[in-house]
Amino acid sequence: MFTQSSHALASMANCWTSATLACFALFAASAEAAYMPVPWVFTDPKHDPFNPLEYIASNTLTAIAISLVLFVAITQSALLRKYGGRCMLPMVIGEFTWTIGFGIRFGLHSNPDSNGLYIAYYLFIVLSPCAFIAAEYMLLGRLARYIQSNKHLLIPPQKITVVFVASDISTFLVQAAGAGLSISKNQSLSKTGEHIFLAGLVLQLVSFFFFVIVALRFLFRVAAREPQTWAVDAQKPWHQDWRTLSYVLIVSSIGIMIRCVYRVSELSQGYRGHLATTEGFFYGLDSLPLFIAVVVYIPFWPGRMIPGLDQLANVDNIDKEGEKAGERSSGSVEAQPEAVKTEGLNSSP
Repeated sequence: MFTQSSHALASMANCWTSATLACFALFAASAEAAYMPVPWVFTDPKHDPFNPLEYIASNTLTAIAISLVLFVAITQSALLRKYGGRCMLPMVIGEFTWTIGFGIRFGLHSNPDSNGLYIAYYLFIVLSPCAFIAAEYMLLGRLARYIQSNKHLLIPPQKITVVFVASDISTFLVQAAGAGLSISKNQSLSKTGEHIFLAGLVLQLVSFFFFVIVALRFLFRVAAREPQTWAVDAQKPWHQDWRTLSYVLIVSSIGIMIRCVYRVSELSQGYRGHLATTEGFFYGLDSLPLFIAVVVYIPFWPGRMIPGLDQLANVDNIDKEGEKAGERSSGSVEAQPEAVKTEGLNSSP
């Protein structure tokens, strides 16, 4: 039976998917209107004015990328079904849409001058990671509830998902609007769209950087001020220790951060800049960091490492009176964690 939180999560996932498909339809229609048939094919892609990539996409690298990302998506889908962990659902959805983006590169290999294919490819490749970021936001809130150390978060866990996901969706829409304008045949309007798209990427980078600071501050404060809470899973195997999952969250976030910095640097040079028109940079600074960011969760799936993870999303709704009564004493904080870790969660953070 789904709870209010699970309905909210499903709604966010559906909202993100619908927004993606809507933007895709808009861009495809615009591309169709803007596209002018090319009467010849340039033998030198680097100097082909109609080839936005300025290189011929490698089918070998595309096939490898699709195989790896699809493997992660299918594996995580199975883990989600078996162990739970609905906070990771946006990441799984994003991996499937990311795969679609790579698949379109096969079409660009055969039709490098296709404006429509390029726009569809860019949409799925650039915007799919917004879903990865949303999953990171929700996971941090679950970890804070699990160890009952909400006070060390700058933003309460019941609000952290709303605040950061709202920021994620906002930057998504800014990027989508900028991408829509950038395909205009009007050079001035196209340049404006490019600037708007860059602004969306910068805002996303700033928002995610702030999230990483919030996460690091939370971990440092728990380790320094609540050593017993920090070591609550010390007797468990390392692959069942909440601290291991927190380290995985940071590693994954670093991968996403590298990709965000690359995208901002890329677009600051323009769509025809050196970073944007070199395939090695695309795989080395965009695809690889993002792949690491998602694949690390396979051996450390949150739903398997923390029993009752999905129930933790509803702690704030289960016992609001406990929150109004004030913070627990240090003794009760130490006595409660084991109860929270059970799937039959009955206590509030």
